[in-house]
Amino acid sequence: MEKVPVLSGWIDGASVITTVCHARPDGDAAGSSIAMAAYLRACRGKDAVAVFPSSFPATLDFLLDGAEAIFADTDPGAAAARIQASDLLICLDFNTISRTEALEETVRSFKGRKVLIDHHEDPRTEEFSLCFSETGISSTCELLYEILLTMPDISGDASALPALTSTALMTGMTTDTNNFANSVYPGTLRMASGLLAAGVDRDSIIDHIYCSERPNRLAAQGEMLSKCMHLLPCGAACTIFDNAFMARHGLREGETEGFVNLPLAIKDVRLSVFAREDKDFFRVSVRSKKGVSARILARDFFHGGGHEQAAGGRVYIPADVASADQVESYIERITARFLQENASVAKQ
Repeated sequence: MEKVPVLSGWIDGASVITTVCHARPDGDAAGSSIAMAAYLRACRGKDAVAVFPSSFPATLDFLLDGAEAIFADTDPGAAAARIQASDLLICLDFNTISRTEALEETVRSFKGRKVLIDHHEDPRTEEFSLCFSETGISSTCELLYEILLTMPDISGDASALPALTSTALMTGMTTDTNNFANSVYPGTLRMASGLLAAGVDRDSIIDHIYCSERPNRLAAQGEMLSKCMHLLPCGAACTIFDNAFMARHGLREGETEGFVNLPLAIKDVRLSVFAREDKDFFRVSVRSKKGVSARILARDFFHGGGHEQAAGGRVYIPADVASADQVESYIERITARFLQENASVAKQ
């Protein structure tokens, strides 16, 4: 954390600070962005706002209570103007500016200092003025927690963090570990303990993110498990949702979050691939059990990347397959081949 004094000095010298994360924010992206902005307002007296490229799932809306946020998908002009008017831009939970999608051009053209705080592989460090990059950590929220504890006004005391910051940090870490089911490190548990001791209401967080779903999501989940999930002899599970499926269940953005994890509950499934149609491509999520690299599969075959057990990418039409109805067979063929070619590694 030797870079923290540099960041702290840049914060001191800035009046208007904006946080930005990747498009289609998950709990870690939304949590880290809101946590940082709330800290900057409450503890450093800054004009700080979280700008999001797109909306996040309704289960995370509780984080907006007391937050200052702008969403580019509903007010693109305000989002761009806010970034352009900033003295300092803090980028959270993405390793390259292209992941901000609708905000990419605005973020790239920003003339001030850009700070990266992220836990993904292969950060494009040349795109930023200062980088905090740590892959051996549960989440960007955990990394941000460690950074904030080192700030001179916090001095290692989690109880000195604003309530919204603490709640948002706990939320992001919880969702990125799938409620402590994966990517848990000693520091993850220290963070959880510190935030609980500081008064974070974890029961309320769990209620919001896991116990406030619409019936539509559960109905879609039931059809997925009974009809859409294909179990392959190689030890993989592949699931495809096309636009017709999404429309039939009235699914909103973010409501398929976590579906890719479900097949891993099956004993013999080592790898789960979930794809969802979106315009002229399918978004691909990959999850795996230890010994099988989701990251390499996503990197080598789906134009993506990520973490060793959690990654993502895309299948493009017509670059990868000629039409949408070929995506399922393409993914199953690629996945089976990948597991067969890496069978010896997976068994180690």
